[in-house]
This record gives sequence, structure tokens and C-alpha cells, in this order.
Amino acid sequence: MPSTLLELCEFREDIRKSRFITLAGPVSSAAEAMSFIERHSDPAATHNCWAWKLGAQYRSSDDGEPGGTAGRPILAAIEAQDCDQVVVLVIRWYGGIQLGTGGLARAYGGGANKCLQQAPKRLLVQRSEFTCSCTFSELALLKLRLAEAEGLVLDEQFTANGVDLLLALGAEHVQTFQQQLADLSRGRIRLELR
Repeated sequence: MPSTLLELCEFREDIRKSRFITLAGPVSSAAEAMSFIERHSDPAATHNCWAWKLGAQYRSSDDGEPGGTAGRPILAAIEAQDCDQVVVLVIRWYGGIQLGTGGLARAYGGGANKCLQQAPKRLLVQRSEFTCSCTFSELALLKLRLAEAEGLVLDEQFTANGVDLLLALGAEHVQTFQQQLADLSRGRIRLELR
């Protein structure tokens, strides 16, 4: 069963005079993952390579390293550790010695693997996907109730009338959350199983 991290985790390693710092943390949305990357990236570093995974969604970046030598190995490490709802950023300061494509892949993937191995984790609850729509004024309270129910916002699309949401929610929380939405919107917001 997949797990996520409980908190930010860090792993440091020097490989052939290049310094690598790997940071990993839990995330609940793509926007949160990108915010983590922006917040922790070091503009003075040679490369800030990253990957994140949220259910079926994932992204990665080689940040100037040869294609497939950084982002994909980091993502492979996330999957090898059976992690989900996780972002991993590997910051590299070049030390003057070329590592080659295989060496780069081992350095980035290995750093991500070691960081995730030592990180405290918790098992993830199996969730079903639901869609719903709300007004802009209801969005903050809906997200608060969703967080209380340990649910996730998988996608949000802003429209002229409000927000269309794709949510993930554990079966044991669906009935309570549906009632909270009905109370919030006088019965107008309805969860629909996707």
C-alpha cells in the first residue's frame, strides 16, 4: 500500500566533488508541489532537479542536465519506495568532474532513494474520486472540510460561475462530507462519483 511522508526530509551526499542535497516532503496538490520546489530551490546551485507524484499525476524536470538523467530517476525512486503525494528536489553544485549519463542517473536516483528510505512515513488511505462544483465564496470552507476529512483536491478548474473540482476522498468520510457540503450550500453542492 502506498505511503506518504510525515514531514520534510533531507539527505546530503558528495559524489566526485559535486555536492548533492536531496529534499523530500509531503504534498496534496500539484500547486503545493510546485510551491515546494520554488521555495527550496537554490538559484546559486548548478541544477535544481525534481519530481513529484500525486496519484496518477506526476511531473519531473532535469533542469539542464542531459535528458532523462535526473527527473526520471528521481521519479523512479519515488515509485520504487511506493510513495505517493510526495515531492523530491535534488540540488546539485557541480564540482568539476563529469559523472556521465549513468553516473548522473545513479546520483540523482540514489540520493532520492536514500532520502525517501530514511523519511518517516504513513500509509495512505484508499480514496475514490469525486467531482463537484462550488462558488468562489464556498471554496475556502469546502477545502477546509475536505482537509478535515483527509481528502485531496486533485484538480480545480475556475469557471465564470465558480470552481469545478476533482476530489479524492476515503469511503468512510463520504457521507459526512456530503452532509457538510449540503449544509454549506443549502443542498446545491453534490458529490458525484467519477
